[in-house]
Amino acid sequence: MHHHARSRTRLPVFTARSGHDLLGIYLNDHLAGSTVGTERSRHLATACRGSEIGDVVAPLAAEIAEDRRSLVRIMRRLDIPVRRYKVYAGRLGERAGRLKSNGALVRRSPLSSLLELELLQLGVQGKACAWEALRELADRDARLDPRQLDDLLERARRQLRILEGLRELQAGQTFSHR
Repeated sequence: MHHHARSRTRLPVFTARSGHDLLGIYLNDHLAGSTVGTERSRHLATACRGSEIGDVVAPLAAEIAEDRRSLVRIMRRLDIPVRRYKVYAGRLGERAGRLKSNGALVRRSPLSSLLELELLQLGVQGKACAWEALRELADRDARLDPRQLDDLLERARRQLRILEGLRELQAGQTFSHR
């Protein structure tokens, strides 16, 4: 009996941080992720220039950068300061991620594009989650524009569909038996 009582799941202990403080942490974490996505999408567009992937990713990279700017503007409206160290950490992490082994030393491996597309998918999925969370807040906070958040969320969903198609294309090319 005593053993069963100890195996119960403990609920997390919350500190006295306000919802505004927690929202600031949350949005700054998403800003760091958005920085990674912006840098990575630009890198992929440049690395694949002249290919089907490059032609599709280039305008997508511009949208991802615009989404990042939208997040910064929303943070300003909510009086949430940008934590620059998180942005710098995101940028540094993205650059370090380019150093990974990809099975090719001199030229770009098709595996690099596949992994980068998967990373972008994860990032856009995270961005969609943030837009959804902010959209729920918009019903209670007049500083948030529900229509803008609906548009951002729909764009993220469209970006996910595009990235999924590119990922499927790249996977087929990467793992085809030639």
